[in-house]
Amino acid sequence: MSTALLQVNNVSKSFRSAGKAAPVLERLQLTVNRGEIVSVIGPSGCGKSTLLKIVAGLDVDFEGEVLLEGTRITRASREKGFIFQEHRLFPWLTVEGNIAADLSLRDPDVRLRVNELIELVKLKGFEKAYPRQLSGGMSQRVAIARALLRNPKVLLLDEPFGALDAFTRSHLQEALLDIWREHRTTMLFVTHDIDEALFLSNRVVIMDSRPGRIKQIVPVELLIPRDRSSVAFQHLRTHVLRTLEHKEPEEDDWEI
Repeated sequence: MSTALLQVNNVSKSFRSAGKAAPVLERLQLTVNRGEIVSVIGPSGCGKSTLLKIVAGLDVDFEGEVLLEGTRITRASREKGFIFQEHRLFPWLTVEGNIAADLSLRDPDVRLRVNELIELVKLKGFEKAYPRQLSGGMSQRVAIARALLRNPKVLLLDEPFGALDAFTRSHLQEALLDIWREHRTTMLFVTHDIDEALFLSNRVVIMDSRPGRIKQIVPVELLIPRDRSSVAFQHLRTHVLRTLEHKEPEEDDWEI
């Protein structure tokens, strides 16, 4: 059985600007395997978020195709969970109500699943709290739980920790890895943070801009949990940084 879950085949995307086509993505080829975390990193304007929207089925005006388990994606569906940079919680609903979203907590199966997710994202005791009573990190935990409610085949994350302070961000990265260890959820993760990409991912996709192309895909073959201060981690970090800056890699960049 193939391990490929998500396939991006020859995807190109343009926007109209001043009556002309402005290319955003050009001939992207990417496979995300089942149970893999793949991060996408690149300069602003390289089309990272546009790629996520295409994979989510939120943007269908593009060339090429995106397949989920061999079936072409043509619309948004519950098979794909999406987490934005802003938590987008409903202010009039409690934590458990936001996780349940459009499902009824009166349904015993929904209630059980919501309780499991509250435990998973470590929000036990805050079930009845409203968004105004939560910190930014706690709100993003609710957003993660909501995205996992229907057991999506792939989780799409668009800089979900970008607006958080470094301490909270680090804790949520650990929480996301805990979820991955327990459920092996397949994730496609957009970030500007090199350390975050290397800390979380099995592979890091480095993109070039105008139009967005995949410049290089870097495997991250470091044991989890990862030590950000280790020589191996720092060598990979240097390699990714030099690639983003269009510099030639040093000879020892890969000697890890």
